[in-house]
Amino acid sequence: MITAKSIGIKLTSARKSKNFSQATFAQELAVSPQAVGKWERGESLPDIILLCRIAEILAVDLNYFSEQGSSPVAIQEKELPQERNSTELDAIDKKKKHNWNMSESNWINVDFSGIKNIQERFHSANVKKCQFIGADLSNVQMKSNNLDYCDFSQAKLTNMLIQKSNFAQCSLKSANLKETEFVSSFLSSCDVTKSDLTKVLFSYAGIDKLNFDQVELNRTAFVNTRLSNVQFSGTMDRCSFEKCSFSKVTFHKVKFIQTFFKYNDLKRVKFTDCEADRLTYELLKHGKADLTGIKLVSG
Repeated sequence: MITAKSIGIKLTSARKSKNFSQATFAQELAVSPQAVGKWERGESLPDIILLCRIAEILAVDLNYFSEQGSSPVAIQEKELPQERNSTELDAIDKKKKHNWNMSESNWINVDFSGIKNIQERFHSANVKKCQFIGADLSNVQMKSNNLDYCDFSQAKLTNMLIQKSNFAQCSLKSANLKETEFVSSFLSSCDVTKSDLTKVLFSYAGIDKLNFDQVELNRTAFVNTRLSNVQFSGTMDRCSFEKCSFSKVTFHKVKFIQTFFKYNDLKRVKFTDCEADRLTYELLKHGKADLTGIKLVSG
């Protein structure tokens, strides 16, 4: 049975294996050393967003913290058989409808560019340095995956459900993510330049070290999401931030159109050269935002 005590023991072991003191580890997570101490003693648990971040820093799979988790070492890279390259995979797909099953595997340095028909089988996988350029993963449900240094440039990632997954140092440049949901998932240091985030939902998610530049933000929703070291720019059309936490977040040259802020403390959020309509302006004012960098415009 998974308990706070068992997770604390595994966390302590993994931290020590990386030669982190509690204070240093706490600084990496932007939490107090007391919080780390309570986790390790089994007195409390980190939320799923922090647990994803912990797994990233300690270079372990999230499954390590489960009852079946093994030793706290990073996933070992192993080469996949080379006889099936992307051209041959395409030939198989043309010959018959092939439903890819990428679950419960380690994928390292593999080129999956242009693949499709994965359907719903992409769970509990560890994916590192793989290419999905121009791939079609629309309607795929991704659960409990760790993705590091992967390239999803120009990929179709629409209407996906991404749950309890960790994206680190991944490229989502010019990707189409319309109506995709990130639930209890963590995005860190990813490139989302020129991506389409129309109607995307971030729920109980974590976003760290991202620059939303030249991004389509239309009815994009952030709910119960932790945002840190994030910058927004461009137009935000009917977007919403509800019960979010902000740390080192900047809105620079943003044009707000009916953007909704609810239950957010915006005192420490920085606004520079922004424009807002009356509705957005009043909501920002209610959230105690510094309005000196926001111009009220009609319409």
